Amino acid sequence: MKYIDEYRKKDLILGVSSEIKKISKKEISLMEVCGGHTMAIHRFGLSSLLPPNISLLSGPGCPVCVSGQHFIDTAIAYCRQPGIILTTYGDLIRVPGSESSLEKEKAAGKDVRIVYSVLESLEIARKNPGCRIVFLGIGFETTAPLTAAAIVEASRHKLRNFHVLSAHKVMPPVMKALVQDGVKIDGFIAPGHVTAITGTGIYRDLPETFGLGVVVSGFEPVDMMQAILMLVRQIEAGKPGVEIQYQRVVQQEGNLKALKILNTVFRLADDHWRGLGMIPLSGMKLRPRFSAFDIEKVMPLGVPVAAEPKGCICGLILRGLKKPTHCRLFAKKCTPADPVGACMVSAEGTCATYYKYRE
Repeated sequence: MKYIDEYRKKDLILGVSSEIKKISKKEISLMEVCGGHTMAIHRFGLSSLLPPNISLLSGPGCPVCVSGQHFIDTAIAYCRQPGIILTTYGDLIRVPGSESSLEKEKAAGKDVRIVYSVLESLEIARKNPGCRIVFLGIGFETTAPLTAAAIVEASRHKLRNFHVLSAHKVMPPVMKALVQDGVKIDGFIAPGHVTAITGTGIYRDLPETFGLGVVVSGFEPVDMMQAILMLVRQIEAGKPGVEIQYQRVVQQEGNLKALKILNTVFRLADDHWRGLGMIPLSGMKLRPRFSAFDIEKVMPLGVPVAAEPKGCICGLILRGLKKPTHCRLFAKKCTPADPVGACMVSAEGTCATYYKYRE
């Protein structure tokens, strides 16, 4: 199968592994900031193919995981309002809030619907003119253009009962925040799907200001091993830069059409990340011209901020400071069937990945 089988060939994987071991001398920590990369590392056992001087850290790359508990509490508050139909992607429905979850609210009779595309939410709005439809917009630069396109479509067709609660975020500010927070990172494995939209310019500050290399990687084992090799070469040569391993998908300039609609609908704003706090200009909020589709502007609720679950260390895990196995709740009180923290919910969550591929 094109772009799958050839990137899983054992001889290629072991060949790259051998080259890494040959040239890697320094003690280095590399962080992947994509849940898809975290899954690939554990699914294919890539850490075992690296020399002991290379450590892989899992960062805040799962959009479900980094969406704050207050966002979940706000979503629950909206679904409890009369005349509201709340639509969401499937992973988000199981994330615990401070007192409930969307899954529990749905079981209790609230109109919470799982959709596979934001366009389904538009169709629900068309078929239910007497209700307000609230779509939970989560994800990074990859999914945000789809939400933006839906808002433009709703505006064009005057679907005034379609609204968005946005937790969309952008990746570069959190990468910089981790470095400024003192997390030991020598290079980043950057997400291929995000960079396919944004282009590589968003990472320019990392080598120029912080002296850190960035390699944009695909998601197959050969992709990941090659990206690590490219970072090792940068670090050993003392020449950090931004490179693309995932050249079959990613271009330097990104997707200009997607960027145009993204920038038309959204503006950057300070936003809260679970476990990391408020990060300046890291979130996407609707521009004033589209405020009629912003449910927080149309129907503000003022939901209070609640404390994170006791004993949960999702924040430390998302910052790469701890592993899930360091959490006293992991695999005991916190499992995929009964999650305590968000990192155990999504298939891209670090805790869920560790749980699935644990020995």
